[in-house]
Amino acid sequence: MPLYEYHCKDCGTSFEKMVRFSESNQSQACPTCHSEKTRKKVSAAAALGVSLSFSAASSSSSNCGSSGGFR
Repeated sequence: MPLYEYHCKDCGTSFEKMVRFSESNQSQACPTCHSEKTRKKVSAAAALGVSLSFSAASSSSSNCGSSGGFR
């Protein structure tokens, strides 16, 4: 199951929770105040797009590991 980050609108707590992909957009109970007024946060990687992070990593001239097998 994927790990998602949520924010509670009532108490301001941010928390992570493992949730099924099909249930990720549903409100999750806040572990601090038990409110159901929570919202899934958008990660920086999701906002920027995965392709940008892969293109930046692949353009690097350094070797990955001692064998450099990921070039």
